[in-house]
Order: sequence, then structure tokens, then C-alpha cells
Amino acid sequence: MKNLNQFILFCLSILFIACSETSPKYLTNYVNPFIGTTTLWDSIDLGYTPTRRAWGAEAYPGASVPNSMVQVTPVTMWRSGSGYQYEDSVIHAFTHTSKGHWNLCYVPFIGVRGEISPKNYASSYSHKNESASPGYYQVYLEKYDINAEVTSTLRCAYHKYTYKDGGDKKILADLSRSNERVRDWKIEQVGDNAFSGYQKTGPTFYFYAVTNHNIKNIESIKEDDAEVNLINFINNKNIDTPLEMKVGFSYVSIENAKMNLESEMLAKDFQQVRNEATNTWENLLTKIQVSGGTEDQKETFYSTFYRAFLWPILLSDVNGEFIDANGKRVNKGFRYYSDPSFWDDYRNKLILLGMISPDVATDVIKSITDRGEIKGFMPTFFHGDHASTFITGSYLRGLRDFDVQKAYKLLLNNAYLEGNGGRPHIKEYIERGWISEQDIKDPKLETVAKAAVTKTQEYSYDDYATALLAKELGDQENYRNLIKRAESYKHLFDPSTQLMRGRLDNGEWLTPFDPERPFYEYMYREANGWQSTFFAPHDPKGFIALYPNEDAFEKKLDSLFSIPWKNYEAHNMTVFIGQYCHGNQPDHSSPYLYYFINKQEKAQKILNKILNEFYRMGPERLAYAGMDDAGEMSSWYVLNAIGLYTYSPADPEYIITVPLFNKVVFNLNGNNFTIIKKGKGDKIKQIVYGNKSIDNYFIPHDLLKQGKELVITTSE
Repeated sequence: MKNLNQFILFCLSILFIACSETSPKYLTNYVNPFIGTTTLWDSIDLGYTPTRRAWGAEAYPGASVPNSMVQVTPVTMWRSGSGYQYEDSVIHAFTHTSKGHWNLCYVPFIGVRGEISPKNYASSYSHKNESASPGYYQVYLEKYDINAEVTSTLRCAYHKYTYKDGGDKKILADLSRSNERVRDWKIEQVGDNAFSGYQKTGPTFYFYAVTNHNIKNIESIKEDDAEVNLINFINNKNIDTPLEMKVGFSYVSIENAKMNLESEMLAKDFQQVRNEATNTWENLLTKIQVSGGTEDQKETFYSTFYRAFLWPILLSDVNGEFIDANGKRVNKGFRYYSDPSFWDDYRNKLILLGMISPDVATDVIKSITDRGEIKGFMPTFFHGDHASTFITGSYLRGLRDFDVQKAYKLLLNNAYLEGNGGRPHIKEYIERGWISEQDIKDPKLETVAKAAVTKTQEYSYDDYATALLAKELGDQENYRNLIKRAESYKHLFDPSTQLMRGRLDNGEWLTPFDPERPFYEYMYREANGWQSTFFAPHDPKGFIALYPNEDAFEKKLDSLFSIPWKNYEAHNMTVFIGQYCHGNQPDHSSPYLYYFINKQEKAQKILNKILNEFYRMGPERLAYAGMDDAGEMSSWYVLNAIGLYTYSPADPEYIITVPLFNKVVFNLNGNNFTIIKKGKGDKIKQIVYGNKSIDNYFIPHDLLKQGKELVITTSE
């Protein structure tokens, strides 16, 4: 009998091992939320000798679900990008909103014990006792001997604090703090085990919390100008019972916050909520399944894929209510989202959003249209328009469940009308075809001027995007006018330097001119002359024709990637290939210009370097080359890694690159298409889709929707 039992155990162990080896790995297991949270300090990596902290990806490791209202994340430094910096040694609290742009970080809560100092309650922690996965974050708070865990739903957060050896359990609320100026706040007990309140910065963020222990009182503690509140509990010293808190949020009211909590979380335990968050992410990540790459490449791929779907965020409640741009409480039958970061992510991320989550992209368009009808213009970001690119690119790719005529009317307002919220200097741009720059002696990096070159270039592209929509809608007059204006960028091309250059009001070129010197808002936006020159994704052939011949253009483009960066230090210009800066957006489309002079392989060498070296940087291999900017950097990686990039995102097509992976299966609106890579070289020798050859490097979106096989054959 003993031998029989041993034999059975042996067989079961073999079966377990076999099943373990054949079971597929969940894609969420490839996601490392800490990628993007570190900072680069090495001068070789950065491209200059730092005298201060550079901007990293400014990402956060906390719990969230795709495009949700709530992001539960630790704050290690107030007024930092996302609130979390990997190199920091303390955690102040868990906040419930984060983007990575020095704002948000609303409603800080944290589990504590013992005597509390309002000025010094942060806890030390170690990365050895910290973990994260999609929809979950955990850390051991050394000061309090508490293991803290958080998870979330669309509009709610779940906190779980396990106290070593039990002890007196408390929740600390520091509602006077956020990454923005706090104008008002309130917290009060509203039941035996419930409390509610709000924090007002720009908007008002309401909360309603339920705990698993009855509340004794809410105590205010002040020290100089610091004030925190402690939620104290009755009979809560049981060693085996963690302190749990479920919190609903709303931008509308406390009543709606409670409703959101009751709808999404109140009846569930921690593990159930965590599992549901994981499953939500798993369902999203399975839209793109890759194989044939290394495990490291898969981890980078799915981590960037994950990060691309955290913004924009949901602003409406489960009953559909939201606060509109007039400050009114309304319900218009769609989910209301925040504005995208148009200047950054119109280039790639918003198109990827429409490919993976078309329902979200459609409601984002409805949201910006709703704000536009109140303000008179489509929302802009920095100085660009770029809602034009998102709406046109989405509409031409088949997203039609929105009022395109309303959206188009607003895009025309942006293209033609002056006014607060529209394009700055639009009248000048229309009248002369370009925007002049101010005559400033000895401009500095931080000089605030018109960023006239960048504006002219980007307005040209916005005009092109709106023109495409005009044509699709049968508006020939505006099409002809706008498509002509789309060539306006050419007015700022200086033949003597073969670069884009600022011009004074009298038409003269700005002098002196140093194209290697960067500026934040003088001539160029967050760039220098080299980084800005090669932006004309709507007209690459027309742009190349500005040069004497293709050889001259190739030589100039080579210089972009070969002239060394001269140790200029700027927060958001980091990590270079020559003058090309991958740490910021302005020149992200430049490598592809080699395609248009039949030198595709030169582009691929640069893309490979970026893919393989610029997303897992630093000693921990957790740093991006630069700021993620609401998912733009991440989306750049995702698209190039699968071999399809949104070179001109307003056009419903993709430029084909060499994928990292041998096989990609992409679920596009419920229909799978497949990408197969054959060969290991940089030069594309043949492109076949559905057994038909493609004689250029672009594939239309409509072809991909047919669900066939795209075979990219390269040199060996």
C-alpha cells in the first residue's frame, strides 16, 4: 500500500510538472509596473552631465484598471511627476489619482499606528518588500510594521493593511496635500463604519469610505501649518484581522461616490476585486499576442502596452452623471473622459486606443466634443490643435458612433477662428502662411516666446488632418483651402542652412542661429532646430523636395543622427542618437524619412537601437529614455515592436517596420490579423498581405480589418 501511494504521488507530480510546462503564461505576468518609475543619472545615458534630477518616464506603480477614474498609488515625493520616484526612501500616503504631469494625486490615505506627527508621518520602505502587478500594489511600511495592499475598480479603491502583532489600527487622511494647490477639503463620520468628504483643487473629488471596523471618532491633529485627520476605530486590536477600507469616488457628489462604491465594490472581498482587475487587464492585453521574441522583450512589450492604457481617465459615474465644462451636473448618455494629452499622444497612442478599445476612443471624442461646444473650440494641449488628427484618424478607420458634424464644425473653428481656447496666433498664420518669432536678444532655454516654428509646422499638419475630414464629408471648399494651407511649413525652411528656422515679422531670418541650442518656447517647442526640422509627416515627398536632391537630403538626415549633443541640460530632452532625442516627442517621426529615399534599412537600424536600448535603461533596467507623456512613449514602443507605426496618424494606414517578434496576432475589433516576420535582417525585401504583394511600405487600416496574414520578409 505504501508503494502504491508513493507511485500515485509520483504520477501526480509528473502530471503537475507537465501541466506547468504546457500551461500558457498569463500576459499580465509579463507586466512590470515599475518600468518607467526610475530616473537616469548617468551622463552617458542622458547625453549630458546632470546637475539636477532629470525627468524620467514619471510613471507610477499603483493599482488601476484601463482608463479608470481611480489610480491608487504610493506617493514618495509631493509635487513630483507621478508622485512616485523609485529612488526615494519613504512613502507618505496612497493617493487615488495620478497621470505623471505634476498634477492630481488627490485624496491621500494611509494606514498607521501609534503617535502621529502631521509633519513627519511618512514611512520608510524597501523595494525588497514591494511588489506590483496590473490592478495591485503592495509594500511593507517599516515605520508602522504594516503590510499595505491596494487594488481598484473603475471608480473605487480597496485598501488592506495587515498589522504585525495587531495593535491599535488607524487611517490617516492628509487632505491638505496633493500635487496641486488644495483650495478646500472636508472629512466627517457618516455611520458606524463609514466616513465621507471631498478635496477641492481645480475640480472637487468626493469620496465615501466603508471600513471593516467601527469608527470611534475622526481626530484632527495640527502641528504648525501641517494638519492631518486620524480615523480611530473601536476594539480593533485583533491580531488576525487586517484593517480594510473600501472607498468610492466621484467628481459629482458624495452621494454618487457612495453609489459607485455600492455598485462596483462594496459586496466584494479584496481578492475578488484584485482578480477582477487582473482579468480586465488580461482581456485587454490579449488583444495583441506576440511570440518568437525573448522573455525580456515580452516583458518590455506588455509593460509598455499596459502603460499606454492608463490615460485618459474616466470622469463620469455609474449612473452616467458628470460635471461638464460649465460646471453643471449632467447626464448625456456616454462615458465622460478627461482630455487626452494631445500634443504628446496624437502621434500614436490615440490611434492605438481606437484599435484596442474603440468604445473608449469614441466616448473620448464625444467628451471633447461636449467640452468644445461649451467653449467654442475643440480642446487643445500646449499650443497644438491635434484633436483634428485624433478625430479624423479615428473616423477614417471606421469609428462612426459619434456626431461627426458637430466635431467637424468645432475643428473648423480651431482652423479659422481667433479666441480663447483656439490656436494661438491663428490670424497671423492664416494671413501670411506662417508665424513670426519675436526678436529676443540672447534668448535662454526657458525664454517664453511664440514657439513660432513648431506652431507653423503643427498647424500645417492639423490643417491637413481637417482637410482629410472635409474631403470625406464632401466639403470641397474647406478641403481645397486647408490642403493648400497644409504646405505652410515650407515658409520656414531656410535653404541656406537646410533647416527650419524662425523668421522675424519683416520676413528676415532670425540671427544668430544655432540649430543645436534647445529652447522650451522660442522658435521651437521643447526642441532645437535639428529635432524640429524633419516634421512633415503629411508631406514627406514635398519636404524632401526642398533639398537640392535626395543625396543632399540623406546627408542632412544622417547629420541629425550623428552630430553629437553638446551637453545641454534640459528637463525633458534626454537620451540622444546624435541630435535626435527620443526622450521627447518632437522628432519621433524622423527616422522613417529614410523610407522615402529608398533607405528603409537605415531607419530600421535606428528603430532597433531605440527598441533595444531606450526602454530598459539605468542600473535597475527600469527607466525610459524620457517622459512617457500619458502613454506616447509606451505606444511608440508597442507599435514599432509589432511592425506597424502611425507615421501620419490622420491617415488610415501604417508604415511597416521590422517587428521584434516572429509572430503577432492582433485582435482588431473582434477580427484577428496576423503579422509574420521572416528573416533576421534590417532590410525589408518583400511585404505580402493575404498572398498579395504590397509594393510600398504602407498598409491601409481597411486591409488589416480583413483579418489576413501580413508577411514581412527581411534580409538574413
